[in-house]
Amino acid sequence: MRPKFQVGNVTWGGAEPVFILGPCVLESEEFVWRMARALVEITREAGVRFIFKASYDKANRTSVKSARGPGLREGCRILSEIGKDLGVPVTTDVHSPEDAVAAAEWIDLLQIPAFLCRQTDLIKAAAETGRAVNVKKGQFLAPWDVRPIAEKLRAFGCERFMFTERGTTFGYNNLVADMRSLYWMRELGCLAVFDATHSVQRPGGGGDTTSGDGILAPVLARAAVAAGCDGVFIETHEDPSRALSDGPNQIPLAQMAPLLNTLRQIHALVS
Repeated sequence: MRPKFQVGNVTWGGAEPVFILGPCVLESEEFVWRMARALVEITREAGVRFIFKASYDKANRTSVKSARGPGLREGCRILSEIGKDLGVPVTTDVHSPEDAVAAAEWIDLLQIPAFLCRQTDLIKAAAETGRAVNVKKGQFLAPWDVRPIAEKLRAFGCERFMFTERGTTFGYNNLVADMRSLYWMRELGCLAVFDATHSVQRPGGGGDTTSGDGILAPVLARAAVAAGCDGVFIETHEDPSRALSDGPNQIPLAQMAPLLNTLRQIHALVS
């Protein structure tokens, strides 16, 4: 039996999927507030539950020249204020045990990046904070390989966790999204989220940047909801062509309202 629990005012494992929405990186305080306010309005009108996301540090950028974000303390302060003021739970990546402990003071849902999904010390630190944990499934793992990670989380006292499918390595500079993964992870008794925007990445495909096929992100989101999932992760930006990180994969903010309405209709049809 899969779990059901609260993260802030959002229920995971309920009748409808939860959405994790926001820009890739916290580009500026003004920008991230503008995005958060817009998404609150869009999700309210669409009638869906959401958690706001933005990264305070993109620690695994392709190039040393790439923008990373404002850093842990400043980024978490901004996210915490957004969460309190707008009444939404917030999430962000953590990259080390020390980051997990510090971020837990402000953040509702701690996210373990895909490249770090098997790092026991990081998982232990995140689990022991008492916060809910979202583990991005590494591009190198099969769906059933999340079982040992789940066992680690439970061993360290965390029962509020989920796994996010974000594509599997398919040759060089390419990922493939296997919708069977959602079914198999749920069969393990875990909550399964689908990451529509990172699944269309082409890692390193731009030489010193990651490229991608953002036009396909809504297609994969629709397929994931039809296949059955507990949540959908979507990065969005008011102008992806000017985004400081993952621009080629993000969905334009102007397209979010119709997409969320479509996803909710698909969920209603398959439920």
